[in-house]
Amino acid sequence: MDVAAHRRAVGLLVLAALLWSLGGVLLKAVDWPPLAVGGARGLVAALFLLAVRGRALRFTWSPLQWGAALAYAGCTVCFAAATKLTTAANAILLQYTAPVWVALLGTWLLGERATRADWATIVLTFAGMSLFCYDGLRLHDLDGILLALLSGFCFGATILLLRKQRAESPLESIILGNGLGFLIGLPAMCAAGTLPPPAGIGALLVLGVVQLGLAYLFYARAIRHVTALEGVLIPVIEPILNPLWVLLAFRERPTGLALAGGAVVLGAVTWRAAAALRTAPRG
Repeated sequence: MDVAAHRRAVGLLVLAALLWSLGGVLLKAVDWPPLAVGGARGLVAALFLLAVRGRALRFTWSPLQWGAALAYAGCTVCFAAATKLTTAANAILLQYTAPVWVALLGTWLLGERATRADWATIVLTFAGMSLFCYDGLRLHDLDGILLALLSGFCFGATILLLRKQRAESPLESIILGNGLGFLIGLPAMCAAGTLPPPAGIGALLVLGVVQLGLAYLFYARAIRHVTALEGVLIPVIEPILNPLWVLLAFRERPTGLALAGGAVVLGAVTWRAAAALRTAPRG
């Protein structure tokens, strides 16, 4: 891994996080059942990626490729449903328990050991997110909370398995995962009876093309040149931006506590990204 490729990868991770962060406000703009939204979003994303990459794709149908696809489908579908069933704050905060799973399993699966700096970043970012999301947290949305926790585990597994495919092309797993997400959501789409209003259809298209498709195109390129923990810690700006867009869309102002939490997260992520650039492997 050379320094230039590593630096480009860090930049792509930041771009992916910016696009992912649109999920909360766009998902809530679609008046449709949660699983139907997740399935339609997956279909649009899969078609977009197939159109963009076309002949460059290499489907091996290996257990590793399918495992990453299943984890990805679980992550996206569970997050879409959690965002509809609980607050955006609950959904995104609990999804970002993923760094803990990556740190715990990364040594066993990839031989990438978490350092003290990694654990410090995990603790700081989770503390900052808790402060930021404090006013939006609700503990009685049990279904949404459980789905968000499951989404966090699946997100961590997705990153580990995509990183495991770094010598190949991880994008195929993402396309398969979006296809699986569509199949999971298809019964709910049929049961809904009608399509969402035009504004909802527009939001679904943006979700599929931009928030998933383009974001994961960037992410699949980046994960080949960063460690799994870098792949989950650097994009952690998403949990701050996601509820922020929701707040702005509904003309709500963040509290002082939320601003303090956001500053903690942004500081921790900036420090971790800078450290990643300084210690980029050479040769």
